[in-house]
Amino acid sequence: MDLNITDRKAIVCASSRGLGRACALALAAEGCEVFINGRDPASLNQAAVAIRDSTGVEVVQVVADLNSGAGRAALLAACPAPDILVTNNGGPPPGRYQDWDLGTWQQALEANMLSAILLIQAVVGGMRARQFGRIVNITSAMVKSPRLPMGLSTAARAGLTAFSKALSLEVVRDNVTINNVLPERIATDRLTYMTGQLAKHKNISLEQARAEMLAPVPAGRFGTPEEFAAACLFLCSSQSGYITGQNLQLDGGAYSGLI
Repeated sequence: MDLNITDRKAIVCASSRGLGRACALALAAEGCEVFINGRDPASLNQAAVAIRDSTGVEVVQVVADLNSGAGRAALLAACPAPDILVTNNGGPPPGRYQDWDLGTWQQALEANMLSAILLIQAVVGGMRARQFGRIVNITSAMVKSPRLPMGLSTAARAGLTAFSKALSLEVVRDNVTINNVLPERIATDRLTYMTGQLAKHKNISLEQARAEMLAPVPAGRFGTPEEFAAACLFLCSSQSGYITGQNLQLDGGAYSGLI
C-alpha cells in the first residue's frame, strides 16, 4: 500500500531509541523528511546514521529536552511546519503513591502530558491551514488499565488522552487527525528496566520476572518495536483520515475489556 506521505515533514519526539526510533525509521522508509529528537547527542547521532543508512533519507537531528520550553522551541525551530507529529517521552518509574510529592507529580505531568500538549498546540493550527495533519501520541496501556504503582504515568497520559480527544473533534474537518497508540509488553529498553524492577521488588530472578511479565499476554511473546511502528505509520498515512480520537492498543491481546 502506498501511504501517500512521501516528502511529508515528520517530527518524532524522543526518537534516539526504542519506540520513537522505530517510528522514525518507518516514516523515513516511506519517504518522509524526518526530524528526530533526544537529549544525548551521541545516541541521537547513532540513530540518525542508522536511519539514513537503512533508508537513504537524510535525517535532521535536534538535541533537546522536551520537558523544557527551550527544548520544545528548538525542535519547532528545526521544523516549524510539520505534517506529522509523533509525541513521545520517557515515562516515570513505578513507585508508591505515598512517596509522590508535589514535585514528583509536576515532573510527571510536564513529561507525559504538558510537553505533548504544548507541541500539539504549536503545530495544529498550521496543519489545519494546510488541510493535512497527523498527530499520534505514544501513551501507555495503563491509560485504559490503570495500576497504582504506575499512577504517575497513568494520570499524566490520561490527561493527554482527554485533551487529544476533545481537540480531535474540532480539527478533523480540516483533515487533521489525533490518535493514541498504547503499547504494553513491547521489547524495548523500557521493558528490560521494568523487568529488572519487578525482579528486585519480588526478589526473584530475571528469568522469573520475564515469565511473570509475559504471563498476561495471550500472544505468548513480547511485541516488537517494528510491529508498533507499523501501526503508528498507518495512523500517519493519508488513508487514515477517517480515524481520529482513538486509542489503539498494541498488547498481544493483554487488555481484557470489551471496549
